[in-house]
Amino acid sequence: MPLSRRQLLTAAGAATAPLALAACGGFSTSGREEGSDASGTITFTTWGTDAELTGLRAAITSFQQANSGVTVRLNAVPYDQMFTTIDAQLQAGQAPDVFRVPYYTFGSYAGRGQLLDLSAHLEGGFSDRFTPQAWAAVQNGGKPYGVPHHTDTSVVLYNVDLLEAAGVTDVPTRIEDAWTWQEFEAVAKRLRQNLPDDKWPFAYNWQGNGVTRWLSWLFEADGRFLADDLTTPAIDSDAGRAAVEFTQGFFRDGLVPPNSSVKSSTLAADLWYSGTTAMNFGGAFLVPDATSTADFEWGVTFPPRNARSAGDFGGNALVATKGAKDPALVARFLTHVTEKQQMEEFCAGASLLPTRADLVEQGIEFAVRPELSPVFVAQAGAVLPRDSGQVASPSMSAIITVLKDQLEEAFVGDQDAATTVRNLADGIGAATKQ
Repeated sequence: MPLSRRQLLTAAGAATAPLALAACGGFSTSGREEGSDASGTITFTTWGTDAELTGLRAAITSFQQANSGVTVRLNAVPYDQMFTTIDAQLQAGQAPDVFRVPYYTFGSYAGRGQLLDLSAHLEGGFSDRFTPQAWAAVQNGGKPYGVPHHTDTSVVLYNVDLLEAAGVTDVPTRIEDAWTWQEFEAVAKRLRQNLPDDKWPFAYNWQGNGVTRWLSWLFEADGRFLADDLTTPAIDSDAGRAAVEFTQGFFRDGLVPPNSSVKSSTLAADLWYSGTTAMNFGGAFLVPDATSTADFEWGVTFPPRNARSAGDFGGNALVATKGAKDPALVARFLTHVTEKQQMEEFCAGASLLPTRADLVEQGIEFAVRPELSPVFVAQAGAVLPRDSGQVASPSMSAIITVLKDQLEEAFVGDQDAATTVRNLADGIGAATKQ
């Protein structure tokens, strides 16, 4: 049975032992002896759904066919072991040549000097293949320390019957017509009046490290959490207070389930699948899950806008470790994986969004529910380079902890918006000085 993204994130621990053993031996698509240290071998560690791993294996096969004598050993590990494994290997000087990393984690590795500066190994004009926001997400000190492999961003998935029962039939179909904050709030309150007490209008997908998705509200208010130097806090602003005040209202007005705060262990998607919520904020990776799990008619629309439309820059980069045995060969592999055909096939099969500008302009069709693809692609285009660039901060891991602590106080505690943004600014300032 195919492994879904939801199953991967919530049940990976059950498969830890066998997959960990597979990670030690490796997966060789060329038939060479596993564990071989032969010249022309690239080691590549990742996690992934069945669809993602299928796409990566296809790219590896085509790379090896184009580079006779080269072997890429793909090591698949559970998501919940991925970075403890990588960190231990980096510490011991035994890291793989290439690994996959979320954009919000990328900066910590680049900032510690553990990644390979690709500047001297990529052909001139290489950056032109990517969207500006994608290229900004793999920069550290103005230099590329990875390649943007794919992205994802959140839209609103909605239960058609529950919205229609509340009289909500005019759902935006173009990003320029997206609900404003006030219009979205009015829709949510209309749902609240129509739904029984044990159901809620929506849930937001900011649980766990997904707390970075709250930043979409800050960006929609045209705010920032870091200044251009990626060190100075910038969240103590009118935009910061507006974003906190508006999202506090979700809990105050009973628009979201009480157990859907940032520190909740209940995923927003699970609340929607069960019919507990009428709407859910979620990424394109949910499309296959929703198609097979939701027993109701559903659609997608754009998230609300305020001063502008914005979104979270999700997804993952591929990076090379500083100790990679053959930097030129690794760079050739990273170039191949981000060629148009390889990226298009990977993203279409895994329901993820491309980072290549030509694929964004051309559009992409998911293998499942292809008619939904344009909504996700258009929403990803609302992410600005200055938004994604902030998330690539070397201090992002520590900033995530600050966001979790302070937003939890604002949402389920009694902390007011002004205090919250002051505490956020203080915490972010301390995090960037670590």
